Amino acid sequence: MKRIPEPIELMDEKAQAKAYAEADFREPNQLFLDRLLALMGDRAPNHALDLGCGPADITLHVARHWHDCRVDGLDGAEAMLAHGRRLLQRHPATEARVNLICDTLPSALLPQRAYDLIFSNSLLHHLHNPDILWQTIQSTAIPGAAIFIMDLRRLNSPQAVESLVQHYAANEPQILQRDFRASLCAAFTPDEVQQQLNERGLTTLSVHNLSDRHLSISGFLPG
Repeated sequence: MKRIPEPIELMDEKAQAKAYAEADFREPNQLFLDRLLALMGDRAPNHALDLGCGPADITLHVARHWHDCRVDGLDGAEAMLAHGRRLLQRHPATEARVNLICDTLPSALLPQRAYDLIFSNSLLHHLHNPDILWQTIQSTAIPGAAIFIMDLRRLNSPQAVESLVQHYAANEPQILQRDFRASLCAAFTPDEVQQQLNERGLTTLSVHNLSDRHLSISGFLPG
């Protein structure tokens, strides 16, 4: 099945952001956090970057897990970040270490060579030009930084896409079903992601299938 890019990159409709913030993503979010923590092992980051942070649920979890870590979360959708700010306000002990930034990639608001951990959940498939993600990682990470990206992966047929939509989103609002379907069609295959990494010289990162609908890109930049 050929990739069908999403018509717009941002999820900035208020109804869309509300539905996304209220949806039950506990299972994929837990998968993300489990794999991130496994990658990090005993390492404790000092300054982390969440690219495409959305309503900042994972951003908050990372900041709460590593108590001395500052976390920047970047998203181009102000409607999403509004939900993230309200979430952070309920955790005042952590809020001071989290900085939410409204901007798109490439972003001049991100510091260069600053982060020892860069992570991202479900941003890659939104990008019309995926190379800007890899460019951003290379320009903002310090040598030896940990990288963990999780995203949807494209399936073989429209029938397989519809099967996943019905399995995982049948009870969700129509707007989420629509977006999930579009995202599965816009996602990349593992081979396509590997080609993106090769073209950028990111040979220390590895691509793996994580579930029936997810893939990951993870590893450490050369030190």
